[in-house]
Amino acid sequence: MDDLEPSLVDYHCHLDLYPDYEAQFRACSEGRIATLAVTTTPRAWPRNRELTEAFPFVRAGIGLHPQIVETHAHELSLFERHLPESRHVGEVGLDASPSFFKSYEKQRQVFDSVLTMCAGAGGKIVSIHSVRATRDVLALVERHLVGTTNRFVMHWFSGSVSEAKEAAEMGAYFSINQAMFAKPLGIALVASLPRNRLLTESDGPFTRVGSRPSTPHDVAVTTRKLARLLKMTAAATQAMLNSNLRKLEAK
Repeated sequence: MDDLEPSLVDYHCHLDLYPDYEAQFRACSEGRIATLAVTTTPRAWPRNRELTEAFPFVRAGIGLHPQIVETHAHELSLFERHLPESRHVGEVGLDASPSFFKSYEKQRQVFDSVLTMCAGAGGKIVSIHSVRATRDVLALVERHLVGTTNRFVMHWFSGSVSEAKEAAEMGAYFSINQAMFAKPLGIALVASLPRNRLLTESDGPFTRVGSRPSTPHDVAVTTRKLARLLKMTAAATQAMLNSNLRKLEAK
């Protein structure tokens, strides 16, 4: 993301949702944290884009979060208008958890439209939410993105090991966070992922460290956990993550 080597990689963070969001953008830049600042609505895109122009190491993605599709589906036209301005797309996807299942069909329609637009534009990097919806997400990704110049990242993947393998065979990258190390099943899933497709993320401020929201700097903990799991040094793990990021971002 910059000529200097990143110190950390946070490939999914909602920087604009922190009360001091401009300070968070600045901290990422000053700390050399390669950060993808995803958005939840297209309406948030212009301000995020403006901030990334001022702060190296941060890129912004234009998103339409599945959890708010029920009330924001009308912003799909705004998404279409701004999509040519952004190489990065996120957060988008599907969420079939009980709290959001009533909007699931609308989510499918919106996500299908988003991927159709990405396929037509080409060259996008898409950060995808797939809670309890991995099978449908992968089917839509295969229909629209596989075989195109687009790339995609499964954010906080919670599907099965076999679904992760299927996603990897389709070209997926995976951004992992601290929460994925909280249970044995999550650890086993992370261990199964291809090393050359791994990235780290905070998903702040939706994740927490103790009593406070996590920030991009907290990705250092995830990197150390990953290093122990892979039996690598922290330095070698960070070098691997940086290499993966360069390959993903290469035009």
